Amino acid sequence: MADTFKEFEAESLFCAKCKRATPVRKRLLLVLPTGNKYDYLCTACGSAVGGKTDNDATDFYRASPPPAGLGAPAAPRGPIPIRRPR
Repeated sequence: MADTFKEFEAESLFCAKCKRATPVRKRLLLVLPTGNKYDYLCTACGSAVGGKTDNDATDFYRASPPPAGLGAPAAPRGPIPIRRPR
């Protein structure tokens, strides 16, 4: 069976502080190797009302530098002085 829904986004969630369902804002908390972690915040009072982790790791690999030895070679820093024996 094919995935009908790729990803859900919450528009409103129940806020315990406001005692009702309120619209929410999605805030990025962490960029992880396994995906991004988000927090949903109540737009009325700003308290956290839920969270979500997706499985898209492209932001992590775009933000982190390549491992040593896999990046581009370092540019030379200038002429290397030649030491002659006395």
